[in-house]
Amino acid sequence: MRADLFPKDTMQPSFDLPPPTHLAHVAQYLHLTRMVMPALAQTSRRHWPVRNDHCFQRIVLDTICGGVWYVHIARPAYKHLSPAQAMRAVQLCDQIIADAADLKALNQQSLAWRGKSKV
Repeated sequence: MRADLFPKDTMQPSFDLPPPTHLAHVAQYLHLTRMVMPALAQTSRRHWPVRNDHCFQRIVLDTICGGVWYVHIARPAYKHLSPAQAMRAVQLCDQIIADAADLKALNQQSLAWRGKSKV
């Protein structure tokens, strides 16, 4: 192909896409909350208060938003997470998996923000 047939400014169109790291963080967040965390919740050594993917997503998103996530992020959340929110979501998932964050306390706080606290 002859390069002189296509001016340089038309060879690579400009798209307003998020950087690949952002997309990687969103994909990792989805993998952790949809696959990894529910699988870990099924093990006998985990005494987590939730087992379903949507519950992990609720807890993680509420925590990173400091309140009910859909007040802060448009639906569906995974399509609207900012780069910082996506990175923080992955970090929080990793902390929960490593038992460095208390999932029971995070769940209780999430439920309290929603007016569903059991306490």
